[in-house]
Amino acid sequence: MRLLIQRVSRASVSISGEKKSAIGRGLLIFIGIEEADTEDDVAWLVRKTTALRIFDDELGVMNRPVTDIGGNALVISQFTLFASYKKGNRPSWFRAARHEHAVPLYEQFCSALSSAIGQTVGTGVFGADMQVELVNDGPVTIWMDSKNKE
Repeated sequence: MRLLIQRVSRASVSISGEKKSAIGRGLLIFIGIEEADTEDDVAWLVRKTTALRIFDDELGVMNRPVTDIGGNALVISQFTLFASYKKGNRPSWFRAARHEHAVPLYEQFCSALSSAIGQTVGTGVFGADMQVELVNDGPVTIWMDSKNKE
């Protein structure tokens, strides 16, 4: 499972011109799920994400996690995080999980993250054509892969 996490001052996702979710200060998380992912990957990534100290403390040092600042989270499914681009110029996504495997893990991640931060997590619609708007704060962008824990 892969996450691309961005610290944002605001973010939103729209589908067919209709705003589905919007957040203020917090985390915009793009999530890619592969066939090898399990509930253990979900649990590890939720723990790491909520503990990331990427928000400023009173001295302006990145020393606080999203839970300390009462921040929000918006989670967007993005199978393209598993793009294979080594052969040719057209990426393939053969490692990305099929819907029947990915959707339950996506929903579990969103639910566990919501419980961990104590707030409802904004979402897109799995597999939909979405338009995501964000203001990256910093910029701060973190890449996380549950298969690369060391």
